[in-house]
Amino acid sequence: MRRWHVVALASLAIFALACEAGAGGAGGSDPEPTGTPAKGYPSSMAALGDSITAGFGSCGAFLVCGRNSWSTGTADAVDSHYRRILAKNPKIKNKARNFARPGAEAAALPGQAAQAVDMKAQYVTILIGANDACASRPAGMTSVASFRRDVDRTLARLKKGLPRTSVLVAGIPDLYRLWELGHNDDRAVRAWKRLNTCPSMLADPRSTTESADQRRRQVRARISDYNDQLAQACAKYGKRCRWDDDAHETGIGLDLVNQVDFFHPNVEGQAQLADVTFTPRFP
Repeated sequence: MRRWHVVALASLAIFALACEAGAGGAGGSDPEPTGTPAKGYPSSMAALGDSITAGFGSCGAFLVCGRNSWSTGTADAVDSHYRRILAKNPKIKNKARNFARPGAEAAALPGQAAQAVDMKAQYVTILIGANDACASRPAGMTSVASFRRDVDRTLARLKKGLPRTSVLVAGIPDLYRLWELGHNDDRAVRAWKRLNTCPSMLADPRSTTESADQRRRQVRARISDYNDQLAQACAKYGKRCRWDDDAHETGIGLDLVNQVDFFHPNVEGQAQLADVTFTPRFP
């Protein structure tokens, strides 16, 4: 099953607010802007994507923890895009919405984009693609053509409905690198096996057979193709879309994922993602 999360979505609905009450990350109050609002900073924003942007697992449990999101989170320890913008423009206070959902694939993006349009977001972040690659086997991965079609539909919806909005498109993290770092770690291996995490990449993590190596490299190649399409689609969009300049290639260390599934970013991982993808350019 191609999912970044490994529990039923129904359970997430029940527990989604648990982390918002205070778990995960030090503090959660908005910083107080000082001085005159900086010119060009947006007054509202929306986050689109999957479990990583939803903050899933960043509270150390199988919960959505939006306060730790690299994009719209409020946790002091993450210093999200929202908090960085708020420090410059007080008008964005309480006007950041997170439409990302665990399990979302590229096909879900147009619907999320419609929600961003409805709220008239002036800044939109997009991170998608891991679930498209995390199939039960490589043959089940979303085709590159289908992936690009869904991304194009998303960006077209944003451009038509929000022609003056700034868009950030972030690349998919290198899951092959995560396997490289974790396949000799007993805790990571046990978690991946127990939870059947991203089987296209992480099944039989210690296998050294030619077929296992070929499978992993096939998934890595598909993610690379997805990232190429994301970059091209953003370039086609025009000056109001910014690609992350391959910041995602910094990799995923085991110290940056939670200690439950050894897959989703922890608070430190979310903070790093916020840091490497934020550039205060809002044309």
